[in-house]
Amino acid sequence: MKLEELLNRIPVREIIGNKNQEVSEIIFDSRKAVDGVLYVAVKGTVSNGHDFINSSIEKGAKIIVCEQIPEEQNEGITFIKVKDSAKTLGHLASNFYGNPSAKLNLIGITGTNGKTSTTTLLFDIFKILGFKSALISTVEYRIDDEIIPSTHTTPDVIRLNQMLAKAVNTGCEYAFMEVSSHGIHQHRTEGLEFKIAGFTNISHDHLDYHKTFEEYLKTKKRFFDELSSDAVAITNADDKNGNVMLQNTKAAKKTYALKTMADFHGRITEVDFNGMLLNFNGKEFWTTLTGKFNAYNLLLAYAVAIECGFHEDDILPAISQLKRVKGRFETFRSEGGIFFVVDYAHTPDALENILDSINEIRTKNERLITVFGCGGDRDSAKRPEMGKIATRKSTLAIITSDNPRTENQGEIIKEIENGVEPQYFSKYTAIPDRREAIKMAIKFAEPNDIIVVAGKGHETYQEINGVKHHFDDQETILELARLMSK
Repeated sequence: MKLEELLNRIPVREIIGNKNQEVSEIIFDSRKAVDGVLYVAVKGTVSNGHDFINSSIEKGAKIIVCEQIPEEQNEGITFIKVKDSAKTLGHLASNFYGNPSAKLNLIGITGTNGKTSTTTLLFDIFKILGFKSALISTVEYRIDDEIIPSTHTTPDVIRLNQMLAKAVNTGCEYAFMEVSSHGIHQHRTEGLEFKIAGFTNISHDHLDYHKTFEEYLKTKKRFFDELSSDAVAITNADDKNGNVMLQNTKAAKKTYALKTMADFHGRITEVDFNGMLLNFNGKEFWTTLTGKFNAYNLLLAYAVAIECGFHEDDILPAISQLKRVKGRFETFRSEGGIFFVVDYAHTPDALENILDSINEIRTKNERLITVFGCGGDRDSAKRPEMGKIATRKSTLAIITSDNPRTENQGEIIKEIENGVEPQYFSKYTAIPDRREAIKMAIKFAEPNDIIVVAGKGHETYQEINGVKHHFDDQETILELARLMSK
């Protein structure tokens, strides 16, 4: 693409050099520089791309986009000065790939919990309705039937536009995308045109990155602030911060709720471990998904589909055919009659939702055993809160490791234990080895007891001291349950 064409509608402060040249590729990692690329110097959270301008030029970059032009300019190199390189990168990527988000119905879902479930449910609903779609989620990226391994909840903006362009070329009409707070803060969604933005909920998470809850909230809100007047913003009216998301948006405002009045109102009529009988806007239907949190996810998916122009008579039968999302309240029963729940819940709110949902369903004749831990090198303030919730709401809580990463497993467990209230000291034990913790839960359980293994869900690894070891909760449970039933 010609540089002049690439810079279309992008505010530029100064250009030094030749504008009439071809751009073969856009990069923001100097290590990927080859002859003819355009390098964008972005100020990141760890390093500053301006420090690697010379390195990118040595490798062949011919055009440099930056916030500060170097005092010494290389001959034959074009320098483009902009106000904000990170924001500009998004618009450059969008232009380079032909503005694919404008050619799709792009739906973004943000919030602390429920993003993966809601985007995956939407992808499956629209597949049942007969439409080709793209999915960009924590678990995987999909372009119709093609599955691409997921690296980030929200990929970098160049990869995003590559995938969206591929989706357009494949004939996709819709794209469903998780929008993380990291992605918003790092401008990974810059330059994308969203048709609908959905908000699930917000609770304590990522404070290692955002530092304060207020900053975390502001970051989520920015996604809605930047929507166009042609978009629709759908928020959870039952969440106390739901309406905060709508305060400054130019988009049309819609709400959904189970407890309060809303544009899309839902009600749980019946619930058990096999599913729920739900009522959405006066229409009753059955789903194999269960738990209040899933009712919220389905209600948001229903609202999005309605706003896309579909009729409830088509949407509700499609919802009734949905299967559970991998690693999200996946349930199965062992040969010995123990009921297992595997879930990704790794925040206080998510863990509480899972345990509350189970406690609402169980008859209290069954004991509830919870195996969980907290990840290392992440928000440590949530650890004691999760210890408090698990011991309050379980018959027995077994505290173990999650992904300790570079932190000491024992220290993480101590921080979780700090939240346990004295009256519940007898209701927990700590076993650092995750396999041994699951083994202890199975050994303690009797037929019909419920074991929740939380924190990793779909993940198939455990990261210890920077090394990823294979570890799959469901695989481990099935293997141990089989061995121990002999």
